Amino acid sequence: MVVRILSEQPLGPQTLRGTVLFADLRGYTALAERLAPEAVVGLLDQFFSILAEAVGEHGGAVYHMAGDSVMAGFGLSDPSTTPVRAAVAAGRTMVASFTPVAAGWARQIGVVTGVGIGVHAGDLALAPLGPPAMRRPTLIGDTVNVAARLCQRARAGEVLFSASVADALERAAFDEVMKLPHLKLRGRATPIQIFCVPARERVNPAAAAPRA
Repeated sequence: MVVRILSEQPLGPQTLRGTVLFADLRGYTALAERLAPEAVVGLLDQFFSILAEAVGEHGGAVYHMAGDSVMAGFGLSDPSTTPVRAAVAAGRTMVASFTPVAAGWARQIGVVTGVGIGVHAGDLALAPLGPPAMRRPTLIGDTVNVAARLCQRARAGEVLFSASVADALERAAFDEVMKLPHLKLRGRATPIQIFCVPARERVNPAAAAPRA
């Protein structure tokens, strides 16, 4: 599996229509408090590898990794793909792949973790940003902001997405999707309708303590 992490520079800003996925590690603060920094690095490397592998498996590209979060884009380099379906599938793969890892961390470290995911589709700009020697392509626009806010709202094990994503999914994909109340995003004038692929299983906090 080839994982694409975008580093080449586009010639200039491009306005595109695509799907953006944000994924974030829940429980990171507790991990950082309990473990030495070098131990946290090892866990984050494992976490990022799982997420990047899921993105690549479904035809997306990673545009940014920072702290404990990942931003990925789908349908920006290959217009023949079905980016909305691919992004939601990547989110579900992330949850499924990270769940056993999180359970292992809970047993070994006593910290409950999980991954929360937000997906939104719409117009965005792909543009190089940064000082000349460090310019890297990134994604800009309201589509990116909404995906990031949905990720913040998602609980561990959840994939939240907007109506723009739901409208593009096949009807058959809705057998496990919950429609949620409209969400008012801070700084945004209009609330948005959101949907959720709920967590199939959660790490039980009562069982998360290290074994004696």
